Amino acid sequence: MIKDRDKITRSTREAADWFVRLNLGTIETEELEAFSAWTKADPQNRAAYDHLDEINKSMVALQDDPDLRAAAAQALARGPERKPARRQGGARRARILAAALAAACVVGAVLGWSFVTRADYVTGVGQTLSARLEDGSRVQLNTDTRLRVRYTRGERRIELMRGQAFFDVAHNAERPFVVEAASAQVRALGTRFDVRKIGQEVRVTLAQGSVEIRDPKVRTTPWRLSPGQALAVTPTAPANVAPKAVDIATATSWTTGKLRFDNVTLAEAVNELNRYSKDKITFADGVPTDHRISGVFSSGDHSDFIAAVSSLYRLDTVRRFNGDLELRPVARPSA
Repeated sequence: MIKDRDKITRSTREAADWFVRLNLGTIETEELEAFSAWTKADPQNRAAYDHLDEINKSMVALQDDPDLRAAAAQALARGPERKPARRQGGARRARILAAALAAACVVGAVLGWSFVTRADYVTGVGQTLSARLEDGSRVQLNTDTRLRVRYTRGERRIELMRGQAFFDVAHNAERPFVVEAASAQVRALGTRFDVRKIGQEVRVTLAQGSVEIRDPKVRTTPWRLSPGQALAVTPTAPANVAPKAVDIATATSWTTGKLRFDNVTLAEAVNELNRYSKDKITFADGVPTDHRISGVFSSGDHSDFIAAVSSLYRLDTVRRFNGDLELRPVARPSA
């Protein structure tokens, strides 16, 4: 694990160096060949560089920021030595400066300069993670989740790229806390809430306080949730989609390592359990997937769930060659 973290850090820093070099004027053929070799040497290298490029596209608006200009000088100071360049005209120098500003913006975002604070938090399948953010807020990530933290002086912004996270927000009325997920934005001031993004659906569940949800692709006016309510939206949802009452203990049971099912279909329960394991539960023909089930089960161990449904619906379990567990009806003895 430690080696993996070091490798990611090294790839990110090397990607930052390459980003500066490739955005500062004329590129020599040898440099392009070296860059190509670097990206092919390790998939993590290409991923790190693509991530910087993604940040760059999202931060173009900051190019005239005075702090960014100061950061540009730092980026240029730490950049690799270049061959002496021919004297350039004013327009050419302006283009180079713009590129330098963009590169500095990206490098600063990754390496932690003070004008922008960001950090990525990632969990794999079956993993969870709790973290304390710099403002005192806490976030808990569920399985297979990725989020990005982008704090500025006037706003605390989180991007939930995929998965699910529970937020316990430190109150600061002058610095709003906003969570982005797809086209939805959840705005809160001192509250506790859960956001889940699976595919194009974003589901927000409020445990305490109040939140305002905006999605301009669905309607122009925001929704407001009260504790004990949840709202699920997709880009194609009708404008009159409304919050619904939910059981908070059930909706947030994953934060305790448990999954609580309350009269859900067998298919729905298995879909949820499969989020937490690379070895999936599947159904053979004849399994009553529309039958209902209730209970509390471990999110990391499917054995109790399989034992319960096998007994309830007379099912056998077969381990497939790829590691999946197939539920199938118990074969009846021939007459």
